Amino acid sequence: MLSKKYTLVAGLLALFSTTALQAQDNGMYRGGNYNVLDTSLIPANRLSQARDFANNQYDFPAKPRNQWEIGISGGMLNVSGDVRSKTIFNGAIKPLNTLGWGLSVRKAWGYVISTRLQFNHGSASGYNHQAATGYWQKAGNPWNTAGYNDMPVYYNYMTRLTELSLQVVASLNNIKYHTARSKVSYHIFAGVGGLNYKSFVDALNGSTRYSFGSVPVGPTTPWDTRKANNTFLKGFFDGTYETEGERHNNRNVFGTNSTLRAIGNFGAGAQFRLSKVVSLQIEDKITWTGDDLIDGQRWQERQITSSGLPVTSAMTRDMDNINYFSVGLNFNLGANAVSPLWWMNPNDYAYNALKSKSAPDTKCDKDADGDGISDCFDRCPNTPGGVSVDSHGCPFDTDGDGVADYKDKQLITPTECQPVDADGVGRCPDPECCKNRPVVTPGCGSISSGSINFSAGSAKLASGSMSQLNSLASSMRSNPNCKAVIIGNGSGSKIEQQRSWDRVNSVINYMVDKQGIDRDRFIFQYGNSGDANSVEYRSAGAGEEGPSNTPPPFPNLRRN
Repeated sequence: MLSKKYTLVAGLLALFSTTALQAQDNGMYRGGNYNVLDTSLIPANRLSQARDFANNQYDFPAKPRNQWEIGISGGMLNVSGDVRSKTIFNGAIKPLNTLGWGLSVRKAWGYVISTRLQFNHGSASGYNHQAATGYWQKAGNPWNTAGYNDMPVYYNYMTRLTELSLQVVASLNNIKYHTARSKVSYHIFAGVGGLNYKSFVDALNGSTRYSFGSVPVGPTTPWDTRKANNTFLKGFFDGTYETEGERHNNRNVFGTNSTLRAIGNFGAGAQFRLSKVVSLQIEDKITWTGDDLIDGQRWQERQITSSGLPVTSAMTRDMDNINYFSVGLNFNLGANAVSPLWWMNPNDYAYNALKSKSAPDTKCDKDADGDGISDCFDRCPNTPGGVSVDSHGCPFDTDGDGVADYKDKQLITPTECQPVDADGVGRCPDPECCKNRPVVTPGCGSISSGSINFSAGSAKLASGSMSQLNSLASSMRSNPNCKAVIIGNGSGSKIEQQRSWDRVNSVINYMVDKQGIDRDRFIFQYGNSGDANSVEYRSAGAGEEGPSNTPPPFPNLRRN
């Protein structure tokens, strides 16, 4: 029977593998996973990272929104316990007594780890081919309840099972270096949950006890005895399971005589992708119960035989565990989302980007500003000729005041003198460093000055701040030739300087993304010595210039 069972399983695996591979060969999933610049795929809390990535201010694309998976399965339920599990027979031991079904919901939190809520229901059954006599010594045994006393009986059971568990699932093969993506997804899982069960025994033939004396003992060898008795017993019982199995009196659930207990489970499986939204799954799950009454029998009687006849018996206790081997279909659900991340290869973007940047006839073959940095890596693409640049193609800024060295009239401005004006000259209390500071006259008097306040440690705009910026945007639309200077305060520490940068970046992004003002109309300044929780804005003076984008001073301290 076991060889037939595993032959069937192997055949199913081969069939489904072939089907899945054929489905993948049509090229439906080749090429890039998704467009990393498509912000419709990015959740709101990661839009800031996506925007900075698109503007070459951050090196890593934002993680996309991914679909949920729901699944339905069916398969064989078996209990490993005191009574042997039986699967499919043609007699009173019905095939339906060894089948189960399940529902699941799964969500990925990364490319490897996901969580799954799984519900299973079904029944398991079985019987022993050898007679038992030690039950009569044990109170609560169902065969005593049926009145057999010390007569030899043949243990059997049918148990109805309901299980709910929360599992952590780990994908094993979607991070690939030599192929685009997985055609088959392998996974392992482990979880905890609860099990409710109620067991029954077929102890009566109608309303009378069975005459087990008619069961043949069989030939002299143990194997032939098992085969002969199994053949006889599968049609011997009437399959009514009218007697409740032994149970825990202190775990009665709502008066139903069923038992509820905590369980743990683990297992492994494989998914074969049939289309963008459908996959076929084969999985095996083992549930640890810590309970000895799943099969309605507390004691396992091991017979010691001589010449094929039982002469003594030993009573042992073995905890019962449950095995669920299943085949099912999974469906991906979710609008404006990519496939579940266990189907995605996180290396896909990097490989495609490298390939596109090494391909001929792309901007990676060009260096428009002649600074020695390819255009596809150049974060400052319009650097004037002859200006020294860093590895990102941006002019050096030795003192970090936001004004490039080639325009900085005060090459080394102390931190306490920053922020600086458009010429890189700081605001120092020492008259010697500030006496020749040029006076900036407003170039656009209709654009008023103001201040935006932020919560401590936050770079998020409040609704009142947005109203102020809406007024600023209206003024800038009325004066299309005017620029605005956005000045972030906070220079006392690295965190304050970075937070100052974050807040200026937040203001400019709001004006560009929400109000449609050209980014080049803003001058980006940060690290001012004013109130560390505020950002000031004013109109730019005549001829006042400055960068509209600057790299973050301490990117590891960024607040998105």
